[in-house]
Amino acid sequence: MRQVDGLPLAGKTALITGGARGLGRMTAEWLASLGCAVAVNYVRSEDAALDVVRAIRSAGGRAAAVRGDVADRAAARSIVETAERELGAGIDILVNNAGPFVRERRLFADSPEEEMEMLVQANLLGAMRLDRLVIPGMRARGWGRIIHFGFVRSAEARGWPHRAAYAAAKAGLVSLTKTLAAEEASFGITVNMICPGDIRGGMKERRIDDALGTSDPEAPGRRPGTGEDVARVIAFLCDPRSDYITGCIIDVSGGFDPIRYQFR
Repeated sequence: MRQVDGLPLAGKTALITGGARGLGRMTAEWLASLGCAVAVNYVRSEDAALDVVRAIRSAGGRAAAVRGDVADRAAARSIVETAERELGAGIDILVNNAGPFVRERRLFADSPEEEMEMLVQANLLGAMRLDRLVIPGMRARGWGRIIHFGFVRSAEARGWPHRAAYAAAKAGLVSLTKTLAAEEASFGITVNMICPGDIRGGMKERRIDDALGTSDPEAPGRRPGTGEDVARVIAFLCDPRSDYITGCIIDVSGGFDPIRYQFR
C-alpha cells in the first residue's frame, strides 16, 4: 500500500460509507493505495475506523475517520461536510457501501414496520441523500465517480423471499444508478453498481492470494470470494480512463447465485 507520485487517483478524495470493516475497509485501503485521500465513515466501530486510518497513514496516504449514520437524514450533510473539512477537498468518489442486512429470515407480512423503514432508509434513501450532496461539487470540477452496492442479479429486480424490504431498496438503487448515469454523464460523472456475491466473514478483508487453493463449500470447485475481488472492480471503475463505463450493474460473484442456491 505504498504511496508514490503518479498513481491514477492521486489528488482525488473518496468517501467510503461503512468503511471501517469488511468490504468497505478493503475498498478504502485499495483506493488509498492508488493515491486517493479517503474518508472512512462509521457509526459505532470507531476503533476499527481509526485502525483503517492508521494503516493508510502509515503507508504514506491521507485518511480521516468520519462518524455518521447514513440512515439519519440530518447526519448525511454532516458526513459530507466533515469529510471535506478533514481532508481539505471536495468529494470526487462516493462509495455507498453502508447498508444493513437483517440475517433473520422473515416473510414480508411478518416483518416489523420499523425494520422495513430502517432497511429502506439506510439502503436506498441514505445513498440518494449522499448522492445529492456530492453531485454539485463533482459537476463543478467536471469529474466524479459514484458507486452503489447491490446484491447478485439486482438488475433483474428479482424476488428474494424473506428479504423483501432489503431487495426492494436495492432494486430501487438499480434504477437510480441508471438514471443518474444518464443525467450526469455530460458533467464527467459516472455512476455504477457493484453486486458482491456471498463473501462471508473475514474473507471480506482478505486478498485473493488468501483464497487460492481453498474451496467454497457452497460452490464446489470455486474459491471463496474476497474483499479484493470487489475492491479491484471499484478501483477500475474509479480510474480516470474508465469514463466510458457508466450505468452498469456488475456482479462480482464467481458465477454463484446465493439466492437460487438457498431456494433450489
